[in-house]
Amino acid sequence: MSGNAPVFQRILLKLSGEALKGDDAAALEAGALTAISARIAAVSQRGVEIAIVVGGGNFFRGLRSADSGISRITGDYIGMLATVMNSLALRDALQASGLAARLMTSIELPGISEIFDSRRADRILRRGEVLVFGAGTGHPFFTTDTTAALRACEIGADAVLKATKVNGVYSQDPTRNRGAVRYRQLSFSDALQLRLQVMDSTAFSLCRDNDIPIIVFDFQQPDSLARVIDGDTDCATMVGNLETAAE
Repeated sequence: MSGNAPVFQRILLKLSGEALKGDDAAALEAGALTAISARIAAVSQRGVEIAIVVGGGNFFRGLRSADSGISRITGDYIGMLATVMNSLALRDALQASGLAARLMTSIELPGISEIFDSRRADRILRRGEVLVFGAGTGHPFFTTDTTAALRACEIGADAVLKATKVNGVYSQDPTRNRGAVRYRQLSFSDALQLRLQVMDSTAFSLCRDNDIPIIVFDFQQPDSLARVIDGDTDCATMVGNLETAAE
């Protein structure tokens, strides 16, 4: 691990719900939660301020609910509650690893979490506590990608770090096409023109308009989060307001 100061001082880490499953068939797997918490703790101990948004796909996916007769709006609310379950589990796992961790949600859940407030969130992060955001934006039709971008803007994050199963953004699906090209850096304009699926369009626009880079990285590699914090993009792709073309 580098002894230099981290490149990013305050980050918004976007995790998928599936990351909490590990290799187990259960929706939540203890080993996965422990491993994730250890990686986050290692970065937090270097003074990085960390906020986290986690998806709920390991429990429920709202977009698929229509096939069951559930409306899109209801499905999205169920999905929000799924993110709360994941957020509660992650918060406790972080605390078990020795970190001070808090949970804020965008809907009122008395006795379970506190309601999101950007100024209070800023104070919590400045104290070195890890902050988990649950329940999405509190409104249907918005994804957890959009939630991550929105919260990043609200807390003044230096970057959105999107944890995936591949080491960055590719020209095509690398699992299906061996000739797919990985980009180390992309401008927002390049990503739009190439129609690359970095994040959903609303999230993408928020980050572009507020000059917050999106870093897509392979979270399955144990040291990848620490490397990204140090500005190492060998395991990632950085998308931002760059003057250079895709490379």
